[in-house]
Amino acid sequence: MCGAALYVSAAAGAHLLGAPPGPPSPVPAVPDVVAVVYTHGPRHAEPPVPRPRRGGLHLTDRRPSWTPARHALAVGEARAAIARGDVYQVNLVGHERAAYSGDPRPALRRVATLRGARYGGILTGPGWALATASPETLVEVRDGRVLTRPIKGTRPATAAGRAELLGSAKERAEHVMIVDLERNDLAMLPGTGPVTVEELYAVRRWCDLWQAESTVSAPLVDKVSLADLLRAVAPGGSVTGAPKRSAVEHIARLEPVGRGVSMGALGWVGTGHLDLGLSIRTVAVDATAVHVWAGGGITWSSDPWAEVAEAAAKAAPIWAALGSSTRG
Repeated sequence: MCGAALYVSAAAGAHLLGAPPGPPSPVPAVPDVVAVVYTHGPRHAEPPVPRPRRGGLHLTDRRPSWTPARHALAVGEARAAIARGDVYQVNLVGHERAAYSGDPRPALRRVATLRGARYGGILTGPGWALATASPETLVEVRDGRVLTRPIKGTRPATAAGRAELLGSAKERAEHVMIVDLERNDLAMLPGTGPVTVEELYAVRRWCDLWQAESTVSAPLVDKVSLADLLRAVAPGGSVTGAPKRSAVEHIARLEPVGRGVSMGALGWVGTGHLDLGLSIRTVAVDATAVHVWAGGGITWSSDPWAEVAEAAAKAAPIWAALGSSTRG
């Protein structure tokens, strides 16, 4: 064996945490855990993308799982939970689907090659496919260290947007809260040494957005299993909140549909190393529809309508890469 592609859903991550998985996935054809093992030898054909068709991809009847007003109301409910002291921060994610005609494969390749994708790729199975353009590391193990790179904080990729992100006390406080959560996650992982924040609040570009990223790492002083790693970091702190268990419980109550292929783990397990991205900026295709998710972290200082706009800004490059669409 030379390695394996591994996908773990957000619902599976919640199960590892002992928390409710939330509403059912809108793409039930995709399993909660997928491992594709690669060996040296003759190449085998991959499972086909759902119902290959002729012609370019065309999307119709595009529908969100919640309206902008309902999204804003959910942000208000999250702020109320923060005011009660139930949670300090909670990430809310919305979903949108569109029916499609034509061949989705070129569109999925466009998604996977979006600018700034650290984890750009496509995974397929019977009756489904997913493509990711994630910039975020959930967990990496290499050269005797384990690390995570949480991303939290978004602005338009302009000079003014960069200055605003660097100067935002709200975004920095939200980011540092998640960095502290990730430090604790790694510290609780058996077999690690002292946890270090190697880089804090570095601003990097993904498509037309600036995002703030930090790097948190620790040396491995003993053997650590894949199960131990997933229990420690899944579901990712930047897409759940703090405290993580309480945030996941609120997510299960507030979000309209399951997170499906989004907000989970997707990457590579090899001999002596592991590199799993957080499956943000990820799209799924089943036999009838294309599915996209986007969201953001909510704190007490969050403005509901600004959060709605931020989620739309994160989803826009995905929809643009997929191609033309019309709303129902």
